[in-house]
Amino acid sequence: MSWSLEVASLNPKITLFVFPLGHLANDWAPSAIWLLAPAIALSMGLSPGEVGILIAIHSIGASLAYLPAGLLGDHFRNRGLLLMATFWWVAIGYFIAASAPGFWTLALLLAVAGMGDAAWHPIATGVMVQQMPNRRAQVLGIHAMGGTLAEVGAPLCVGFLLASFDWRTVLELSVIPAVVMGLVFLRIARFVPPSQQHGLSMDDIHHFLGVWLRPAGLWIIAIVSTYNMSWMAIMSMTPLFLQGVHGYSPARTGIVFAAMLLIGSFAQPLLGRLSDVVGRKRVIVGTIASAIVCSASIPLLDQPVGLISALIAVAGLLVGVRAVILAAMVETAGRRESTTLGLAFTVMDGVGALGAVFAGLAASVDLRYAFLVAAVLAAATVLMTIRHSFTPTMVGVNVVNPD
Repeated sequence: MSWSLEVASLNPKITLFVFPLGHLANDWAPSAIWLLAPAIALSMGLSPGEVGILIAIHSIGASLAYLPAGLLGDHFRNRGLLLMATFWWVAIGYFIAASAPGFWTLALLLAVAGMGDAAWHPIATGVMVQQMPNRRAQVLGIHAMGGTLAEVGAPLCVGFLLASFDWRTVLELSVIPAVVMGLVFLRIARFVPPSQQHGLSMDDIHHFLGVWLRPAGLWIIAIVSTYNMSWMAIMSMTPLFLQGVHGYSPARTGIVFAAMLLIGSFAQPLLGRLSDVVGRKRVIVGTIASAIVCSASIPLLDQPVGLISALIAVAGLLVGVRAVILAAMVETAGRRESTTLGLAFTVMDGVGALGAVFAGLAASVDLRYAFLVAAVLAAATVLMTIRHSFTPTMVGVNVVNPD
């Protein structure tokens, strides 16, 4: 069978199944870091501020790979080979990081390992939105479910594994899903549709800069930045908060952390589809405004039921709206989906990493203050979203946009 026939035989429904699994496999080891962070802090004697810096460096390192990967995804025909390579980068990178002797060596190795995981995202999501352009937010939500399930499953496994192993062994075990999918992609990589874009031209560069340097482009970049800063503040400090303030064990913390993300995983395609119908602005404002209330209430809650409910709600809301925000960025650019998504992920993980730093600094005074930092950043996101004009040309032909 020729290459063209193999590509033509790829069913988008298969993509909707395989690519979220690939997302899960690549995100598993990076997601383990959230719950490994307290164990690393205990082993190396780190403060909450230093934990925030470690997570930020991990995230910033990953952000350096998003845009180059997006450019490759739009201009390199054999995208299946690129996707397969990301699994092996993740597996080898995090396995080596587990042997790091000190804080800065660990931070550097995690940053490099994270680049492999980062490269998956713009290439895979670019393929998916090109196959199903009228269901962008829903498709991005389905892909995101894989990553969120990794963020659910990895901390849950880490919490129980830490009862028997040290953090280095647990990190080594966390690369197994990437190895498995790397082997799977040895067979299916050739079925991934090749890029139909021509080589990068000066017109492409001018178009890219013209889109993102105009006020509307800069405005949505700011929205994405503050949104992910809020999210990073919540994610980076919650395990320390539960263990340091409320005395939770690693296993119990892992269960709560998994529950926090599980709701958001299933909410992403639902909120994505809703925004495809009623408009991006309404969904973003309503969802994040609700998250602000939940985040601001967490420092005031001591009873387990109320505390855990608020944590689950704020995480579910912030995770659930991610696909909607990504779709808004794709629609702002109008073309070069992989490159645009590469920029989106760069902003999310690069600038968004500052949320972990700010939350860590606040947590060094009192761990409860991290959630107030998250609420303030989320409030900035809502205010900017209200002021931003989500025009009909930005939301696709099948979207009703009453904003």
